[in-house]
Amino acid sequence: MLASLSLWPSTALAEAIPVELRQTAQGWQLLRGGEPYFIRGAGGTASLAELAKAGANSIRTWGAEDIDARLDEAHALGLSVTVGIWLGHERHGFDYHDQSQVREQLERARQIVLRYKDHPAVLLWGIGNEMEGFGSGDDPAIWKAVNDVAAMVKQVDPDHPTMTVTAEIGGGRVKSVNQLGPAIDIHGINSYGGAPSLVERYRAAGGSKPFVLTEFGPPGPWEVPKNAWGAPPEMTSTEKAAFYRSSYQASVAGAPGLALGAYAFNWGYKMEGSATWFGMFLPDGSRLGAVDVMTELWSGSPPADLAPTVEPLVIEGQTQLDPGDETRVSAVVADPEGSSIRARWVLRPEADEYITGGDYRAMLPDIEGAIVESHTTGARVRMPEEPGPYRLFLYAYDEAGNAATANIPLLVKGERRMRLPLAVYEEGFEGMRWVPSGWMGSTDALTLDGAHAGNPHSGTACIKMRYSGDGGWVGVAWQHPVNNWGDQEGGFDLTGATALELWARGEYGGEKIDIGVGLNGKDKTHPDSGITSVKGIVLDKEWQRYEIPLKKIDLSSIKTGFVVNIAGRRGSSVTVYLDDIRFVR
Repeated sequence: MLASLSLWPSTALAEAIPVELRQTAQGWQLLRGGEPYFIRGAGGTASLAELAKAGANSIRTWGAEDIDARLDEAHALGLSVTVGIWLGHERHGFDYHDQSQVREQLERARQIVLRYKDHPAVLLWGIGNEMEGFGSGDDPAIWKAVNDVAAMVKQVDPDHPTMTVTAEIGGGRVKSVNQLGPAIDIHGINSYGGAPSLVERYRAAGGSKPFVLTEFGPPGPWEVPKNAWGAPPEMTSTEKAAFYRSSYQASVAGAPGLALGAYAFNWGYKMEGSATWFGMFLPDGSRLGAVDVMTELWSGSPPADLAPTVEPLVIEGQTQLDPGDETRVSAVVADPEGSSIRARWVLRPEADEYITGGDYRAMLPDIEGAIVESHTTGARVRMPEEPGPYRLFLYAYDEAGNAATANIPLLVKGERRMRLPLAVYEEGFEGMRWVPSGWMGSTDALTLDGAHAGNPHSGTACIKMRYSGDGGWVGVAWQHPVNNWGDQEGGFDLTGATALELWARGEYGGEKIDIGVGLNGKDKTHPDSGITSVKGIVLDKEWQRYEIPLKKIDLSSIKTGFVVNIAGRRGSSVTVYLDDIRFVR
């Protein structure tokens, strides 16, 4: 592993490597530096050195925020980069019918291309990711804006093809890309459960442009049948590895001349659906079976030491239990090389929602004292007194840095109650009921990192929000359920809470924010029962405690648990940090 950036070859004097999309008698083909180039890539934040070692040749980013070092590192390791140009999502508040927003977005995209077009690591421009939304995906206003960005990119940088990325290919997506996107060279497709049948469905939908499988992995929580209380069962890491293989072989290797390659998801880990649903690694860097499969598909040979295998967990009794009940679960794990295996069992609260669109979710905490007895072959678990859904996880580790995972949903019967204090965001706290899905204002100039490790108020992480707009404002609402602007049932009865407290600081001091509880007014079908705010807060460089009084507010149905608005500055970005946000009595 390289010791530091200072040891890498400088790219200051390097030139762009031209990339060409060519149609031949055998079909579509990418040429990079005049040589045929098939994408063997992944997206995520885990080690690039390990990715190159596994036989991959490319990485994908979803945006271009602070990617200079990432580009340099990729180039030093012989990896190319599909550079993402993030385009606004309507679920985050972006309005493609607002021409001022659209023009500002186009100009931001232009600046990204001008900044990075001559970097030798650049392979493609990934213009937007699922910006068409999760409906029919055929809004002409959206596709005009996307095509305008692609046309601008081709004018500014004729040396790198353009690609846009959609959420699967249902509705009008294929037709829109082909008929409303003449400046779009390549159709990027995020496909999970449908990846093995993607080629057949793409051709049937009339797709004529080449495609890249820009995200693939196990079937998502939205694609699997739910159990009796609405929880989706999750594949074991062994089952997921097999699904990575079948998806790649059917949709990428099985479509020469149409598929230009693929980016596996996620080269790293994240909380989405569950703590383990999409990651190819664990937070400690342990490699899961998906890494073994992709290494073999990329390089032609599997790793010398493979990840352990695990079978689905089996509960010895009922999966719906009374508060405080104990239950036993059995497991079957094995190591291909016969080395010893260490097991770790964890019980966590279940996520309150599963369809996230990739938005940040806080990692849910381990419940202390829940694991009474544990072995590699099983565990005895004591359920919490608090009614509600939970998920029991098994992590099995070998001696070579590999791991396997399996989990099973469990339910504690009874009426769920909101206990105070109740966290909106607080590390290690059982909660995280609201989701930061309600983006407002100039959202395409906002980044939100909910696991920022630099100088938190408590624990090991905090929220970092960076607004790079030139003036104006941006805001985020923590909603229940996700994207609830008052058109969905949801929310919680917080009667008895007297305040929402939080800790906040600015990057330099002087940053201005407004904070509040509730957002959806009485004109909505499902309004917040109460709305209040504190405006004009000027942040200090050091952490300070702030409070929103709630004694006079109806808290019987709070769908919007927290709102923060950031005021922009002309000529500079604004960065604020938030931590320990909770309702208290």
